[in-house]
Amino acid sequence: QVQLVESGGGLVQAGDSLRLSCAASGRAVYAIAWFRQSPGKEREFVAAISQRGGTTYYEDSVKGRFTISRANAKNTGYLQMNSLKPEDTAVYFCAVGVSVSTYHYDYQYWGQGTQVTVSS
Repeated sequence: QVQLVESGGGLVQAGDSLRLSCAASGRAVYAIAWFRQSPGKEREFVAAISQRGGTTYYEDSVKGRFTISRANAKNTGYLQMNSLKPEDTAVYFCAVGVSVSTYHYDYQYWGQGTQVTVSS
């Protein structure tokens, strides 16, 4: 079993930055991903990183603004979000799985989510 706890969300203005953290406990994790969900919308992929960090994927709308990273010694993943836009407002979830993927069904463990709100 893996337990995931996200942190770092909050209310910011457009153009600001936030860094989300995903602390994993239970055992070492492999691929880490971030998804987000807004009211009335389906959960969507944001970014993912492989176990060693050599492979990363990003959703098109966050490329160049968001950076996913990890600190394996701390069993923690991060999502640095710069130049935030109101359309980035959502609950952000971290997830871990065996292999890196952009599909939610490839991830076996999920956190409870952290709210990110970007005002215009």
